[in-house]
Amino acid sequence: MEIQDFNKHGEYLERVLRLKTSPLAVKMLEKEDDIPAGAVRPKKDRGYHLAQCQTFGLSRRNKDIIAMLKEDNWCPGPLMTYGLVDTSETASGRSKTYDSFEYGKYIGILTAPLITANYIPDLVLVYSNTAQLRSMLWAMSEHEQKETETALFSWSCYNSIVKPMLTGKYWVVLPDPGEYERALGTEDEMMFSIPAARFGKFMEDFVKAQDGHFSHANIQPAIYPDFTQPEIYKNVFKQWGLDAE
Repeated sequence: MEIQDFNKHGEYLERVLRLKTSPLAVKMLEKEDDIPAGAVRPKKDRGYHLAQCQTFGLSRRNKDIIAMLKEDNWCPGPLMTYGLVDTSETASGRSKTYDSFEYGKYIGILTAPLITANYIPDLVLVYSNTAQLRSMLWAMSEHEQKETETALFSWSCYNSIVKPMLTGKYWVVLPDPGEYERALGTEDEMMFSIPAARFGKFMEDFVKAQDGHFSHANIQPAIYPDFTQPEIYKNVFKQWGLDAE
């Protein structure tokens, strides 16, 4: 896909799902030449440091393009798991208990709203509520659903970036406390990472699903007794000798 395709899909997701914040275009940076014009470097340009969750928050809420290099970080998690510092047994004094990018492979990470990003991302990161998340997951084909993993424990900046890039799978991630304490994350949010290589297929399935009953726009919440049952419900209820009308 071209940059314009990612932008178009970002606008579609934001509009159809009625997302409160923009999906993010995330790219790992191998060299400074990969940093696009207009990107903010927190320490160099603004004189302060940020945690990665704060960078996600600024990009999705304020629409900032931010390049986070080693010197910009204020939290150890991304430094260790993105391979920005040496965490070998020799350096740390103990063996690692987590996966990480190879030390020195990347110099940092770039984030921007998907709708305006001027680069091809490595993955798309969506913050959504559970209803919006369900609409995305249930739109996926059975094959793609089987390529989906879940991460419930710290660090969410690691689970949402490193794991999908290393495995090539979708990841549903529970935000860690830093998202709430430091980055304006809300209590109803989840994180959903889509590798760029899967994003075209994901959007193809998602667009097709918008005419279906389980699309975000078509679900009408209510509590009705004896609601109209789908035919499959009626069939099995009749087999069990239960009321179906």
